[in-house]
Amino acid sequence: MPELEVVIYTRRPLCYNDKNVKGGETMKAFPINQNDAGQRLDRFVKKVAPTLPGGLLQRYIRIKRIKVNGKRAENNTILSPGDLVELYINDEFFPPEETSPLAFLAAKRELNIVYEDENLLLADKEPGLVVHEDESGERDTLIRRIQRYLYEKGEYDPAAENSFSPALCNRIDRNTGGIVIAAKNAATLRVVNELIRERLIEKYYLCVVFGHPVPKEATLKNFLLKDEREKLVSVFDQPHPGARTAMTKYRVTAETDRFSLLEVELLTGRTHQIRAQMAYAGHPLLGDTKYGTAALNRGTGWRFQALYAYRVRFNAGERAEHLSYLNGRAFQVKRVPFTDIFPTF
Repeated sequence: MPELEVVIYTRRPLCYNDKNVKGGETMKAFPINQNDAGQRLDRFVKKVAPTLPGGLLQRYIRIKRIKVNGKRAENNTILSPGDLVELYINDEFFPPEETSPLAFLAAKRELNIVYEDENLLLADKEPGLVVHEDESGERDTLIRRIQRYLYEKGEYDPAAENSFSPALCNRIDRNTGGIVIAAKNAATLRVVNELIRERLIEKYYLCVVFGHPVPKEATLKNFLLKDEREKLVSVFDQPHPGARTAMTKYRVTAETDRFSLLEVELLTGRTHQIRAQMAYAGHPLLGDTKYGTAALNRGTGWRFQALYAYRVRFNAGERAEHLSYLNGRAFQVKRVPFTDIFPTF
């Protein structure tokens, strides 16, 4: 039986040592400090093992390949200072080990900031940019650009004792553009994650679809079943084993003879929700060959799906805690590229 190798990470999850593990199973252990505390276990694991599929993450928690203090935990276990998170999972789910804690300096400086204060930053992510490093190994990611920006600004130093590594509170697909919220401290990460989970941060999208939806304003309700292997969701009209409820509110804001521009509000947050539901309704997104077709998009000139997370609004009341100054405020990107198709918008 191969010897079990244990690697203890004493610093932030995004800082790795130089040990090259070969053969056998590796257990990586992450001590939780004050800045890491207050997070759900599943969200913490997703940060340190960003390519671990959600379904597999939940299974590993159930079968105790992910433990807290040597014991079985739940997805929503809240981590406390002094806890030790143990991960018995394959190395392939972890980012490549870095030789320098300043590896983020290799990322580009380009960063479009919608809003920033001492607690958080709202970035306008360009289509084609990944938010975290994924299986492609892409090193120029949104989180690394943010880390570089804050490092050069003097707000982030990974070498400092108890340094908090800036963390993203929401994610959008590589080929979707728009607002991503980054937390600058653990308290903000905890609060914003909770507000997003409770739908107290309203998220609005613009998208271009083929055809002209009828009615021009409605709420779509379906049931989505995610295929982790194919990275695709199936849509059902009625409850289906393993499928989750998806609700999307849309409003037509402009039209041409071939396309419609929709403002969409997510009432639930499912993988590929807008793309899958609109395609199922007979109006796939412009540029989306996963849920639309290559033939339909031929000649349009669009490389990415025409989908943009263009606006967020904080509506949290007392739940906002130290972010109460954001209550009632809305933030919007300056420009959405595909709106140029619609002269009247």
